[in-house]
Amino acid sequence: MQLSIVIPLLNEEESLKELYNWIVSVMQSNSYSYEIIFIDDGSTDASWKTISHLSVQDSNVKGIKFNRNYGKSQALHAGFLEAQGDVIITMDADLQDNPEEIPELYNLIQKEHFDLVSGWKKKRYDSVLSKNLPSKLFNAAARKTSGVKLHDFNCGLKAYKKEVVKNIDVYGEMHRYIPVLAKNAGFSNITEKEVQHQARKYGKTKFGMDRFINGFLDLISIWFLSKFGKRPMHLFGALGVLMFFFGFSAAAG
Repeated sequence: MQLSIVIPLLNEEESLKELYNWIVSVMQSNSYSYEIIFIDDGSTDASWKTISHLSVQDSNVKGIKFNRNYGKSQALHAGFLEAQGDVIITMDADLQDNPEEIPELYNLIQKEHFDLVSGWKKKRYDSVLSKNLPSKLFNAAARKTSGVKLHDFNCGLKAYKKEVVKNIDVYGEMHRYIPVLAKNAGFSNITEKEVQHQARKYGKTKFGMDRFINGFLDLISIWFLSKFGKRPMHLFGALGVLMFFFGFSAAAG
C-alpha cells in the first residue's frame, strides 16, 4: 500500500464527508493504493456515525474510536500503530489542510528520500493575538531548543516514511514535536514544504491557552532531556526548581 492518511478529530461531523470526498478524488486521480484512518478522539457529536457509514461504504476507510477525549498525540499514536502505507500523511479534519498537497508530499518522501516533510502554513487566517503571535513565539523556542529548523512545528499536515512512525512514541502534547522525536530516533533527513492553508469552514478553532501551556511545558521537557538526559541527578534538580517555581506561582495567584 502506498499511502495511509491518518486523521485525528474531535467533533467534526460537518466536515468529514466533504474531506473524505476530497481525499478520494486526489487518491483516484493519482491511482494511489491507500487507506484513510479516522481517529475519533471522544467526539460528542455525530462524527463516529459518519465515520462508521463511510467505512461500510468504502473498504479503504478505517475508524478508531476513543471513549473519551485523550488528545491529539494519543490519537496520532493509535493511527500510527494501525497505518500500513509506505508513506503516512497526517492532516486535520477541519478542511484547513488541503488534500491536493498529498502528491507532492508523497514524492518528497518516495523520490527525494526525505524521512519527514512538515507543512509550513506561511500565510495564516487565524487571529493574530490569540494564535499567530503565540505560535511564532512557540516555533522560535522549539527551533532554538531542538535544533530542528522548521517554521511551523504545529502544522497538522505532515508526511512520514513508514519507518519513522513505527519507531517513535507520541504522548502528552508531543505531537507538536514529532520532528524532534524523529531526529532523536535517527531520522534526521527532515524538510518542510510551504502548504496552502484554508480558512476554517465549519465550527470554531480548538486552539486554547491550556494547549499552548501544555505544549510549552513539553518544550521545557525536551530542553531538559537535551541538557541533562545523560545526567539524571542534574535533571531531577532542575525539575525540582521548576516544580518549586510553579508551586510558588500558584500560591501567589
